[in-house]
Amino acid sequence: MNYKLPKSERLHAEKLIKELFNEGSSFFLYPFKVLFLVKKEMDGQTNQVLFSVSKKKIKKASGRNFIKRRIREAYRLNKSILPPNGILLGFIFVGNPEMSFSEIEPKMKVALEKLIKELPQNHSEHDSKN
Repeated sequence: MNYKLPKSERLHAEKLIKELFNEGSSFFLYPFKVLFLVKKEMDGQTNQVLFSVSKKKIKKASGRNFIKRRIREAYRLNKSILPPNGILLGFIFVGNPEMSFSEIEPKMKVALEKLIKELPQNHSEHDSKN
């Protein structure tokens, strides 16, 4: 089992980020808003993930970075739940700034499990469009 989170698994291409926000589907599961987009041409490649914390919610950069580290760690430990289908993911944190890792990790697991349930529907919608 690979517990690493290399740059190849992080969503950093501006074009893909815009595509995720414009064309992706989303759902809300406290403390995350989860955006996702299945890319046909990336099928079989690793999933790419983006983590975001609102400046409006947490004013100080150190606080935002602290929350992002916790979210990244929770994702890194539980990313094996998802199949490697070339999914673009965005986790936008909208929860309480004082959330501990022990509160964030179980929520991340639930969010990833809900994402799996959402994916087959997304695949069938995508197939019917083509």
